[in-house]
Amino acid sequence: MNRGVTLPLDSYRLAQYAIGVPCYICGEDNNHDAELCRHCYAPMALAHQARTQHVLPRMVATIGNSGAGKTVYLGMLLDMLSRQPERLQVLARGAFSITLQQVTVAALARCQFPQKTPNEADRWNWVHCQVRGSKQKRPAELIMPDVAGEAIVEEIDHPFSHRAIRSLFTKCSGAMLLVDAQQLQEGALDQDFFTMKLLCYLSELDEVDPRTKRGQGPPPWRDRPVAVIFTKADECERCFEDPAEYAQQHVPGLWQFCRERFSDVRYFASGVAGACAVRNVPYEGRRRVPLRIEPRGIVEPFEWLVGRLGDG
Repeated sequence: MNRGVTLPLDSYRLAQYAIGVPCYICGEDNNHDAELCRHCYAPMALAHQARTQHVLPRMVATIGNSGAGKTVYLGMLLDMLSRQPERLQVLARGAFSITLQQVTVAALARCQFPQKTPNEADRWNWVHCQVRGSKQKRPAELIMPDVAGEAIVEEIDHPFSHRAIRSLFTKCSGAMLLVDAQQLQEGALDQDFFTMKLLCYLSELDEVDPRTKRGQGPPPWRDRPVAVIFTKADECERCFEDPAEYAQQHVPGLWQFCRERFSDVRYFASGVAGACAVRNVPYEGRRRVPLRIEPRGIVEPFEWLVGRLGDG
């Protein structure tokens, strides 16, 4: 003899999957419980956090060639502002936003630089933080990803190969462009060529973005603030004395392109390691290692950029 058993129907849960949650970076729909966007691999936590806020977060791109020091700069910037809130107050939103700071500080504490950011988009570090300046009426919500330099090069050479990069560059309100001053001192021209290609790519986004043509969304790239930061400048003292003059002499292509195509550009010099050495690593070859950590010129570019973004 069988006894009747009442089983609750969970079919109502399927309704949650019928309504997609748009990714904050690329705008494509995803399931409500997805961890990463299935299209661009950005954290879906960004979309969930944005839905609970009255002011939508704005995006700031930290861009540069592979090895320019994007991971070190962003990680050191977040660590300094989280511990020294006198000039700017930064509060991370979401546990994933602290990973970049943790990885950078841990590597520098071992007298090493962090590993190169992987080319795969699902392994990038994303930072969502709340920033408040002394002259701001209300805090700004910013999203800053640590994008792999090799992925940026691939997207520039082959557009639409990285959906996350193109969506980010289209929507971001400003950019910090990192240039390796050490390579410039050695006479390498790759930095000048890469920055010209990158700025040309950004300028062309205005021509294909329908929101820009209708006067919606961010202003055209020629009016967005761009902070050009010469990294590893601790090995070139002249760069600290006058970054703009240094740019004119060592990256004339970048200098001229900024004058012609961008109206809001400022040049900075920064350094994290006060002194470096070179050691041989088995199976890897020669690698630069920091002997001591002396951050210099880290906060000034970000402080200028946040001020140019305003309160809106």
